[in-house]
Amino acid sequence: MSLLQSSRIAIKKDTRTVGRGYQSIFLIIFTLLTAAGIEARLAYLQIKEGAKFRERAEANRIRMIDKQPERGNIFDRNGKLLATTRYPHSVYLLPMAHTKPSWSVVGPRLSQILKIPLEDIEQKLEEAGPGSTNLVRISRDLNYAENTALKEYENELSEVEIHTEAVRYYPHGKELAHVLGYTRELTSEQLKKKKKDGYRLGDVIGQMGIEKAYEKTLRGEWGGQQVEVDRAGHPQKVLGEKQAKAGNDLHLTIDLNVQLAADKALGDRKGAIVALDPNNGAILAMVSHPGFDPNIFSKQKLSQKDWESLQNQAHPLVNRALSAFPPASTFKIITTTAGLESGKFSPDTILPTYGSLSVGGVTFGEWNHAGFGSLGFPRAIAMSSDTFFYQVGRKVGGPTLIEWTRKYGLGQKTGFEFTSEESRGLVPDETWKQKVWKTPWTVGDTINMSIGQGALQVTPLQSAIMFSVPANGGFRVKPHLLKDHEQAKSWGSSLNMKPSTIAVLRDGLRKVITEGTGKLLNVPSIAPASGKSGTAEAGVGRPNHTWFGAYAPYNKPEIVVVAFGENSGDHGGTICGPMVLQVLEAYFQKKYPGKYVKSESVPQTQSSGD
Repeated sequence: MSLLQSSRIAIKKDTRTVGRGYQSIFLIIFTLLTAAGIEARLAYLQIKEGAKFRERAEANRIRMIDKQPERGNIFDRNGKLLATTRYPHSVYLLPMAHTKPSWSVVGPRLSQILKIPLEDIEQKLEEAGPGSTNLVRISRDLNYAENTALKEYENELSEVEIHTEAVRYYPHGKELAHVLGYTRELTSEQLKKKKKDGYRLGDVIGQMGIEKAYEKTLRGEWGGQQVEVDRAGHPQKVLGEKQAKAGNDLHLTIDLNVQLAADKALGDRKGAIVALDPNNGAILAMVSHPGFDPNIFSKQKLSQKDWESLQNQAHPLVNRALSAFPPASTFKIITTTAGLESGKFSPDTILPTYGSLSVGGVTFGEWNHAGFGSLGFPRAIAMSSDTFFYQVGRKVGGPTLIEWTRKYGLGQKTGFEFTSEESRGLVPDETWKQKVWKTPWTVGDTINMSIGQGALQVTPLQSAIMFSVPANGGFRVKPHLLKDHEQAKSWGSSLNMKPSTIAVLRDGLRKVITEGTGKLLNVPSIAPASGKSGTAEAGVGRPNHTWFGAYAPYNKPEIVVVAFGENSGDHGGTICGPMVLQVLEAYFQKKYPGKYVKSESVPQTQSSGD
C-alpha cells in the first residue's frame, strides 16, 4: 500500500515539472527582448527625435519674442528731427496656433476684432512654418477700440499675445514725404529676394526716398527675448536676451525751415520746388505736390480712403522734382553758353529781334509777337527774346547745342541718391529722332531746342544744377542729401568755360531781376538775386507749364531755388516767381535776422512774360 502511494506521489511530481526549464528560458528571452525594445524606443525618442519633442514641449512654455531694431533717426542739417520711432501695441500668434482645437474660437474672434480676413491670418501663420517657435505678428499699431475689444474677449483669446514694437513715425507728415519716403512691411515677393540679407516675415523696409536709399544704414539688427510663459501665454521670466542693435542716425543737408517754406509756397498747385547750395550740391529743400502722408504706411492695412489718396489721377507718389518736363526759356542759359563757347558769337554780339522768324517755310514766333529791337546777350536773357536765341541756335547748329546740353548734365542721371526714382530726362538728337520719328534732324529741331521746347525734357533737380553753373563760376555740381563732411569733398566738375561766358551769363541773369521778366524778386526782403523765367507749351488744349529759377546773393551765391508749376497756365514770372521769392525770404531772413525787411505780402502781378 505504501509502495503504491509512493508511486503516485512520484508520478504527480514528474507531471508538474515537465517543460519548466524551457519556460524559464522563454521568459528570460522575452523579458530581454522587451527591455531591449523599450530601450531602443527610448533611445530613438531621446536621441533621434529628442530635439523635436523638446522643441514641442518647450513651445508650450517658452516663447521667442523677436525684438525689431529701431531704425535710425533722421535729422535736418541743423539737428531738427525729421523721422523717428514710436511704440504701439501689436498682436502676435505662434505659427501652430491655427492647428489647435481652440482655433475655431480664437481665429474668427480675432478676425472680427482686427477686421482682417481669417484666411489672411492663417496664411501668415503657414508662411512662418509649423515648426517655428518665433511669434508671428498678425496686426500692428492697435487702436483704442481694438485694444479694448481684445481685453474684453481675453478669455476666448488664450493663444493671443500683445507686445509693443518699433514703428516709423514722421512728425512733419506730407511736408517731407518725397524726401524721406516711407517704410512698409515686406511683400511676399520682396521677402523671397531679401531673405538672404537677413530679412524675415513681418520685417519692414524702406520703399522710397531716404528710407530706401539708406536702408542698410538705417535698419539695424534684430534682437529678441526667450521668455517662460504660463498657460495663458503671459510672460513669467526672461530666460535669455539679445539686445537689438539700433540703426545709425542720418543727418541730411535739408534745411527744415526752407523745406516748410517751399511746401507752403507751392500750396495746392501741382509741381515741385528744389533748393540747393550751388557750391557743393547740398539739397536744402525738395518738395513735390501733390504729396502724401508717409505715416499711413505704418498701418497694418490701408483703408479705402488711404488708397484713394495715393492712387488718384494726380499721382501723389510721383516725385515731380525728379520727373522730366520741357524747360522752356530757362534753357537759354545753355543756348547762351553754346553760342559763346562755339566762337561763333562774342560777348559783344548784337542781333536784331523780330515778331517772328521763318525758317524752312515754318514760322517761329516771338513771345510778345513784336520783338525787342536790337539786343546783346545780357539784354536778350533779361527780356527772354525767342527770336534772338533762334538765331543763336541756328548758327551754332544742333550738334554743338546738344553737346553743351549734355555737358550741363541733362539727359543723364545726376548721381543723386534716389537712383530708381530719378528720370534721366531727354536730350533729343539725330539718332533718337530717326529711331522714334523715322525722320532726320532738321534746323527746325535746333531752333525749337534753343528755347527749351521740342522733345527736350528736364527735371527740376537738373534745372537747379543748370542754374548752379553760372552761380558758382562754371562747375556742374553733384546733388546729394547726406550731410557728411560736405565741405571737404569735391562735389563739382569744371565745364572749362571761358570767364567771359560766365560773366555774360551772370550779367544777363541779374538783369532778369532788375529790368526783365523777374522784377518781382527785386525787393529788399531778400539778398540781391539773379534768375530766369520760363513758360513751356504742354500740348494742344493743355495749360502751360511754368518755371522760375534764381540764385542769391547774385555776386556770391549761397542758394539756388527752382520752382516748377505743372499745367499751371499763365507765365513763369507770375506763377513761379512768387514761389521762389517766398523760399528765398525764408532762407535769408532766418540766416540773417534783421538784415532783410520781410514783405507783408507777395505781389502776384509785377512780373510778366516768358
